[in-house]
Amino acid sequence: MSVEALDPSTVAERIAELRREHRALDERIQQLAANPDDELESKRLKKRKLQLKDCIAKLESLLIPDQPA
Repeated sequence: MSVEALDPSTVAERIAELRREHRALDERIQQLAANPDDELESKRLKKRKLQLKDCIAKLESLLIPDQPA
C-alpha cells in the first residue's frame, strides 16, 4: 500500500512513531558523544536520524491539503 493511500490518522500515527524514534536516537547520540571510541556508531545513528527527519517531513506534507491552482 502506498503512503498516499493512507488516511490522515494513520499518517499522523506513523509520524508520532518516527518522532519517538528520532528522540531516542538523539538521546543515544548524546550519550555516545562522551565516548570518542564510538564515533562510527555515532555517525550511523546520525545518518538514521536524518533519514527519519526526511521521512517525517514527507509524511507531514501529506497531511497538508492541496491548494487549488
